[in-house]
Amino acid sequence: MKEPIFTGSATALVTPYTETGVDFEKFKQLLDFQYANGTSAVIISGTTGECCTQPVEEHAALIDFACKYVAGRMKVVAGVGSNCTISAYELACCAKDSGADGILMVTPYYNKSTQRGLIAHYTYVADRVDIPIILYNVPSRTGIGFQAETYKALSSHPNINGIKEASGNFSLLSRTRYLCGDDLWIWSGNDDDTLGMMAMGAIGVISVASNIVPRAVADLCAQCLAGDFAAARATHMKYADLFSRLFIETNPIPIKTAMNLLGWNVGKLRLPLVDMAPENLEILKASLTNVGLELK
Repeated sequence: MKEPIFTGSATALVTPYTETGVDFEKFKQLLDFQYANGTSAVIISGTTGECCTQPVEEHAALIDFACKYVAGRMKVVAGVGSNCTISAYELACCAKDSGADGILMVTPYYNKSTQRGLIAHYTYVADRVDIPIILYNVPSRTGIGFQAETYKALSSHPNINGIKEASGNFSLLSRTRYLCGDDLWIWSGNDDDTLGMMAMGAIGVISVASNIVPRAVADLCAQCLAGDFAAARATHMKYADLFSRLFIETNPIPIKTAMNLLGWNVGKLRLPLVDMAPENLEILKASLTNVGLELK
């Protein structure tokens, strides 16, 4: 049986920007905050980190910096997904060279690959880079999703460690667990699905909300892993509205807005993402204060 890259809560970390590039001093603060609040792993240059607007050099520098700065305190997982298999392979090589503990590879968007193509895409990288891979299923963004039988075919590869399931499809989760068992670890890809998915055998979450409430998300995962689902339900319900409101507009617009409202000063979003609509901003503010967070 494969060892999972991590169990519990992983934060899909935002990327703090200045007008000219990455704010690495702020990046250090974000990493320290995660470590101090029980986060098991950080995902660098994923969707929440605005990977799609990062030049390759900036992307590689972020992952390299995180690996060196974290220095084993948490696991570091690098986002390397691409709709170009060779580009995904090259980013995976960079992550491996930097010392990342694993890589997160989204399904190749836009191309509309077949399921056979997905198997070939992931196998190409897994055969050539000796690093644990998390498959990332988010069909609402990519226009393509995994089938359980495809998960089963990929689960036999020693370098394919698990999946970030962000489809919200619990029937797919059930079928995947039935076919793959512990040959393929599963992490929730949506904060509002974490409780239900962990009840069905997921071992944690790759979270957006944990950028601002890392201890709560870590506690939720720990309660589920301990089988204390009464406590986990209470934690989930306390933050349920926030989990929802952080997706009131396209991620990472709400989470980055929330962080700036809370005084983190993580900078602006990069185009084509823009500031949140005023009416949604007021809804987000109310949700933040309802869980006891203080606006600056």
